[in-house]
Amino acid sequence: MTTNADATNDLALEMQLCFPLYAASNLIARLYRPVLKPLGLTYPQYLVMLVLWESSPQSIGGLGEKLHLDSGTLTPLIKRLVAGDLVSRNRDPSDDRRVLVSLTEKGRALRTEAARVPQSLVDGLAITTGELEHLRGEVQNLVRILTASDARTAADNR
Repeated sequence: MTTNADATNDLALEMQLCFPLYAASNLIARLYRPVLKPLGLTYPQYLVMLVLWESSPQSIGGLGEKLHLDSGTLTPLIKRLVAGDLVSRNRDPSDDRRVLVSLTEKGRALRTEAARVPQSLVDGLAITTGELEHLRGEVQNLVRILTASDARTAADNR
């Protein structure tokens, strides 16, 4: 009799790459929730704001590319940020097909409050700075691998 927990089973949950990534993503979002709540941001909204704090304005396409999100996912996030007066959306004057997202004064000011977020999260984890930097590098490398694979798949499907 074969058990579902058999580690040699390619379909065992613990043998999957997707599951620990999925679980880690959910757990990280859960860690961010109480830290972001006073800022009035959800985790995905925080990611949008991080990109805009680096460089504003950004096109919807540029935001989607940096965050690996499609416009169907990104548009509702941006609408909620617009409703919160953190960003504005305007047509690109040089190409009216493009929508540019810019920080408002309130959105720029929120950056000061948000500056404490990264350290708050690190303080809550039992991990050294070196371990965290190593882990971030490994995950960034995985994202590069998956992005390249996704680009190849998209090219093959054309």
